[in-house]
Amino acid sequence: MGSQLADGAGGNVDWAVVHWVNGLAEHLPHGVDSGLAYLGEYGIPLASVLLLLGAWLTARRESSAPAGVAGVLWAGLAAGLALLMNIPVRAMVQRPRPFVDHPGQIDLLLKHQSNGSFASDHATFTMAVAIGLFLVNRRLGLVGIGLAAIEGFLRIFAGVHYPSDILGGYALATAVVLLLAPIAMAVLTPFVQALTRTALAPLVRAPARAAGRGRGPAVHPVGPGDGPGSDPEQPEQDLAA
Repeated sequence: MGSQLADGAGGNVDWAVVHWVNGLAEHLPHGVDSGLAYLGEYGIPLASVLLLLGAWLTARRESSAPAGVAGVLWAGLAAGLALLMNIPVRAMVQRPRPFVDHPGQIDLLLKHQSNGSFASDHATFTMAVAIGLFLVNRRLGLVGIGLAAIEGFLRIFAGVHYPSDILGGYALATAVVLLLAPIAMAVLTPFVQALTRTALAPLVRAPARAAGRGRGPAVHPVGPGDGPGSDPEQPEQDLAA
């Protein structure tokens, strides 16, 4: 199956895109090309993890915190599950990477193993986080999708993946997140709600701030015994004066 992906019209398009995108490195200042490659290797996946953390902190402050936190939890778990499912896929396809298929024709921008190329772990992980977050918070989900798109481009740019490897990772991630979401949420939502009754409740709901803190002196309502003349040490003023 790996040879089928590499040969034929589809393989020619794959190689043409890799050759063009990877060739952009020749026009960049020295060091920028390798910096972008390492951004794809480590920086974007780390940004996806930080986005996941930000989504959790946001969900804790919402009125529907248990459901939101459960959704964020599923986004993280789905990303890990998609990576596990990619292991047998890569073993079955056994597709050589571009720098293995085309020795001497690729500017390999970082050291990489010559293991299977399809599907991309990096694309799978970043897109799984993005789709999972989109189900909870559309704004953060769109940011995640943008990060996944940049990640895919940078993996091609580095010379370690074909475009179809990236698209395969996106498809695998999307399928895992969406198909298993109903079952996962049916289990995770009650579990997260149960945590609110334990010492781990702050993981689900942000602790409420004390009323009046940082807002100036407290204002006390006037009671029946308050008002002019209520203080025995103060003589009552003549209101008619």
